[in-house]
Amino acid sequence: MRKTLIALTVTGVMAGCSSSQEAVPEDPALESTDEKVSYGMGLVMGQRMSNDLPNLKMEQFLQGIQHGHAGDEEQTRMSREEIQEALMAYQTQLQEQESAKTEELAKKNQEAGEQFLAENAKRDGVKTTESGLQYEILEEGDGEKPTAEDRVQVHYTGELISGEVFDSSRERGEPVTFGLNQVIPGWTEGLQLMPEGSRAKLYIPAELAYGPGGNQRIGPNETLVFDVELLEINPE
Repeated sequence: MRKTLIALTVTGVMAGCSSSQEAVPEDPALESTDEKVSYGMGLVMGQRMSNDLPNLKMEQFLQGIQHGHAGDEEQTRMSREEIQEALMAYQTQLQEQESAKTEELAKKNQEAGEQFLAENAKRDGVKTTESGLQYEILEEGDGEKPTAEDRVQVHYTGELISGEVFDSSRERGEPVTFGLNQVIPGWTEGLQLMPEGSRAKLYIPAELAYGPGGNQRIGPNETLVFDVELLEINPE
């Protein structure tokens, strides 16, 4: 659960200060600075709550704000301990929901990737290694092949099997250099199959990429496609 929800609920809504509990008119005035600030704070809080708590019960929420703002401990309906328990239960609920969504997406991506690789393996020029990595040499270089201990300089474009580009050194206009033992297994293996000066496509199954965890730009169990140029081995 986002920190916003906990912070606003515990430190803001339940903070004690004196105020009256008047019914809110449909269109209260927005003339004075206090009125504008009050509306603005409510608007910001509402926008945050729409993200943090999509199932917000408005009646209970507004009553909590009124009781907290009034600063009358006797009229509050929940203790701070009860609020913390409710927040923890809600956090657990959200985590379980997110976990279920991630597992469902991981299964969907895994099945789509396996189907893609099965069809791709039938194409002329595509070779499959023992690990399940598929590669296709587009331009054959005449240099040496790197080892896992070498550093390489490459240009690449990374795509999902849908064709969506998620990363590209070509778009940035600058090649990248890295050690082959510092990248995903599909890259470590695939680049060692390419002589210097080659260009190839690597079709990397999820288990040789980012697996069920994915990363910020890649979903769980995504099969990846890289168009890679091996420019130089151990550049200066």
